[in-house]
Amino acid sequence: MRQLIERRLSATRPAADPTGAALARLPESVAAQWFRRPLVPAAVLVPLVERAAGLTIILTLRTDHLVDHPGQISFPGGRSEPEDAGPRHTALREAGEEIGLLPGSVAVAGYLDPLAVITGYAVTPVVGFVAAETALCVDSCEVAEAFEVPLAFFLDEGNVRHTERAVEGLTLTLPFVEYHFESRRIWGATALMIRNLTQIINENKH
Repeated sequence: MRQLIERRLSATRPAADPTGAALARLPESVAAQWFRRPLVPAAVLVPLVERAAGLTIILTLRTDHLVDHPGQISFPGGRSEPEDAGPRHTALREAGEEIGLLPGSVAVAGYLDPLAVITGYAVTPVVGFVAAETALCVDSCEVAEAFEVPLAFFLDEGNVRHTERAVEGLTLTLPFVEYHFESRRIWGATALMIRNLTQIINENKH
């Protein structure tokens, strides 16, 4: 599976204009109503762990006191800083700060599509592989818990729940999805990023 993912992502590059690329994926009316201010570039790491039973995805539960997305399940990440040399640098820096992943412990495979998030960010997902023996060190100020979900769970179409979202009175017909793993609800931007990855993996697979 790792070889397949690396092959599918090998030619991907971060968008030169992540804000423009993220907004271009939305209907013009939605972009105009949801995002009246310029989006802030950001990045997250999609960490894939190589376990004996198969790949897993590391996810985090955000603490309840955070301003953006409190109490939600997300990938480690955050806004880009002026000193960051691109989304890869941002994602690895934030993953180090939030869950203690050192940049040298992540083998970056490529990038997913930039995503416009309702809190005002244009997020570039960076996919990377992490060895099973890599230890995490969670920053309790930002992360209540880090946990893993088997990639096979997300690849199973039976676990995909299609939903709609309404923001500011506008109900969207975009392909929103969510997943329910054990007692956890994985939704919003995180679910869309996972869906993007699984579609890349499954494309012409058979």
